[in-house]
Amino acid sequence: MTFIQLLLIAVVQGTTEFLPISSSGHLILIPFVTDFPDQGPQIDVAVHVGSLLAIIAYFFKDVLMLARGGFATVGIGKAPHERQLFWWILLGTIPAVLFGLAIKLGVFNGIVSSLFGVTIVDGDLMASIRFTHLIAVNLIVYGILLGLADRFGRETKTFEDMTWRDGLLVGIAQAFAIIPGTSRSGVTMTMARALGYGRFEAARFSFLLSIPAVAGAGVLIVPELFNAGAELVHEALIAGVLTFIAAFATMAFLMNFLKKASMMVFVIYRVAMGVALLVLF
Repeated sequence: MTFIQLLLIAVVQGTTEFLPISSSGHLILIPFVTDFPDQGPQIDVAVHVGSLLAIIAYFFKDVLMLARGGFATVGIGKAPHERQLFWWILLGTIPAVLFGLAIKLGVFNGIVSSLFGVTIVDGDLMASIRFTHLIAVNLIVYGILLGLADRFGRETKTFEDMTWRDGLLVGIAQAFAIIPGTSRSGVTMTMARALGYGRFEAARFSFLLSIPAVAGAGVLIVPELFNAGAELVHEALIAGVLTFIAAFATMAFLMNFLKKASMMVFVIYRVAMGVALLVLF
């Protein structure tokens, strides 16, 4: 892959991972709107890891808080409230792990085939349903849900008010993000807003919850990435670094934006993009 392609992938990932407009949907569309070949799942995961490092850097204090909770869990230090938050984040990660494992094992093959008209190949859902109209429909449907949750959701909770129920429900929502066009940040912010978290806190909740899921995906793909050869590893490292820069800048923008504005601009963008894709493709 050329540097221009890697830069495009990194910018698209870095900006759309944190804006609730579906990073996977945009990454999948790159080969459709350019002459570039599909970048493949290894590069997709590499840029997600770049996003993960940006989350850790931006929310460093929160990550340390959760780390203290993890240490308290194994008897190192005393931080009962932080230990509780640590466990609720882990609880919220379980649905995505189970959903991904079920897809890998072929549990949903029949359901996916009947709903989407495709067959999952070697447990790779993403490769099997990389077509535009599914992305378009999900952009529209989940965009409308985001708008409703943002319009009618209360703003009474902060991240520190998280309960096991909230962690689990947002985690279940996160599991749906494996379908392109859904948006992990979008669907988790939607659930968090529906549960009464403010916009800023919903984004904070969403990003911190993504850490275990994205880290797990990165760990699983590392052996496959290195087995693919030195050139792909080099490309993945470049894409990851560029994504980190774009992601950190985008996250800083979004967190400041949500302090004074609603999510309606993202709803409008999702619906408009979804309609445009249906018309064009």
